[in-house]
Amino acid sequence: MISGPTSDGSGAEPALTPRALLLDFGGVVVETRSRPGWAGELAAEVHELLARAGFAGLTVTDVETDIRAGATACRYWKDSASRRYAPEEMTHRRFWADFVAADWPERARALVTAEAAPLCRRMGELSRERVTRPGIKELLAACRSHGVVPAIVSNALCGAVHRDHLALEGLDRQVAVQVYSDEAGVRKPNPEMIHIACRALGVTPARTWYVGDNHDRDVLCGTRAGAGTTVLMVSRSTGRIPYEVRQRPGVTVEDPRGLLALLEATWT
Repeated sequence: MISGPTSDGSGAEPALTPRALLLDFGGVVVETRSRPGWAGELAAEVHELLARAGFAGLTVTDVETDIRAGATACRYWKDSASRRYAPEEMTHRRFWADFVAADWPERARALVTAEAAPLCRRMGELSRERVTRPGIKELLAACRSHGVVPAIVSNALCGAVHRDHLALEGLDRQVAVQVYSDEAGVRKPNPEMIHIACRALGVTPARTWYVGDNHDRDVLCGTRAGAGTTVLMVSRSTGRIPYEVRQRPGVTVEDPRGLLALLEATWT
């Protein structure tokens, strides 16, 4: 369940109980899967939006093709952005104006740009299925009972979708603050993501554990921000590494229960 050296290279488990536990959302709090047919569903809604405004110059198939192209281009952009020290986040307006509707007639492009925020939210709702990982509720409850403050620090095209999931699961009141890249304007591995949460919680990064599931976003972010311990939690996407990352996590766990066991070792 627990493996790897700590951030000091000793090979032992972290000795200090953190004052705050900063958790990534996707891959840590939830596991996600792509929903088949999501692009077609979103395209139908966008096509209806255009029709209500009196625009008929694009077919549903045209819209779906460009939504898929935009999503793919955005994925490549995210991979390249994680090589930068302090990347900014993609804005909702830029995603729709430049990544989806770049070659649309001006009127259609202007319309989806004006509606970019709700369209990004709808895309987030339709594109992924989210299931809370087993052990997360117990982890958050245990943190609270031992004086460790949990928080969320996550990249997101639309953080509101993540907030909705936590509220639906009754977990929103278990975390002290939620920091999402689209709301902050910066994205991991920009260390400012962790620093925003630390300022909000009144803790130094050195007294936090940062937990994420990716090497190029999360391990880099925790290292750059000076987190006391950077924990890599294994998920379906952990093995997807777009390029070699020299930085290593302080420790690796398989799941939330493994993380709880790691914390409990510091409480004894």
